[in-house]
Amino acid sequence: MPSSKEVRARQNRQKERVAAQRAERQRVQLRRRRLGGAIGVIVLVIVVVLGLTLGGGSNNNNSVAVAPTSAEPTTTVLASVNGKPCVGVKDPLPKAAPAFLIAPGPAPTKLTTQDVKAGTGAVVPKDAKVSVNYVGVACSSGKIFDTTFQTGRQPIEADLSPTSTLIAGWKQGIPGMKIGGARLVSIPATLAYGASGTSGIAPDEALFFLVQAVKLG
Repeated sequence: MPSSKEVRARQNRQKERVAAQRAERQRVQLRRRRLGGAIGVIVLVIVVVLGLTLGGGSNNNNSVAVAPTSAEPTTTVLASVNGKPCVGVKDPLPKAAPAFLIAPGPAPTKLTTQDVKAGTGAVVPKDAKVSVNYVGVACSSGKIFDTTFQTGRQPIEADLSPTSTLIAGWKQGIPGMKIGGARLVSIPATLAYGASGTSGIAPDEALFFLVQAVKLG
């Protein structure tokens, strides 16, 4: 039979083992809490970065260029500019765009074209699909309302076929130019957005487009 001294020693060892096990459990729990907190911080940082990336994308210049189409009428009520003359180009031209001039005077009543840079490639046929860069200018204000000649912008594909949604002025004004060339297309309101206008373009607004043909197809 063990002596009282041995019993006390055994009890003390048992207490030490229990205390050691308890301390080990506390250390494990502490490590788990720290790991969970670190993971939470990492996840939060990832969410914030993604939010800034996705949210900021709509404010940079990497937007996708959209060809001028016969869009729905603008929801913002703009006054008609019918009868107002053209004032030339009031905004600075994009650095990468070929130089062109728009003379002040009456708004065009029929479509006209002027090749400002001769192309050396294939002729753009009627009803073709062609990649182009462009600068769009409003007749009555002289403002550049859209352009692909910006950092981060790419040429757009213009479908010149009768069934496409492009404005008639593009379908009629682009065929005949050569790839690599640039053409100024003067478009009366009836071949642009007409009496309805569209977003940012007033009703009855004549338009000018400097179009640079990049490639067919």
